[in-house]
Amino acid sequence: MSAEQQPMTETSLKELLEAAGARVMSRSGRNEHYGSPREFSFEVKALFANGLGLHLLARQYNYRDPWEASGRVNDQVDALLMHKGQYREMPKGYPFFQGTDTEEEVDIERLLEIVATVKKINPKLFTLQELTGDL
Repeated sequence: MSAEQQPMTETSLKELLEAAGARVMSRSGRNEHYGSPREFSFEVKALFANGLGLHLLARQYNYRDPWEASGRVNDQVDALLMHKGQYREMPKGYPFFQGTDTEEEVDIERLLEIVATVKKINPKLFTLQELTGDL
């Protein structure tokens, strides 16, 4: 199965973030046993050693044809960047979270890029750009 067809599930995203060195927690909004309407399918929150976090929200499931994948899957998630417990935009010079704290409809390939970027950022950049008025 190619990366673009790789389904994103609560478990797979949790494992991806743990493999990247983050502390992770997750919860599902809906599942086959709980049909109460919620605005998300699942969410996963991660905190990296540098103090930055990601909040991933899967809004709704897609259904695929049987030859592609089985059952409910998510092809895209929304990613929110967190710093010191608040949603933040990323310091200037990065390809993500510029002018916004949310990247919407992120596929697995872009999510892998975001995770790799966020876990490497020095959080002092936030302070520096706040002092210079850039953030």
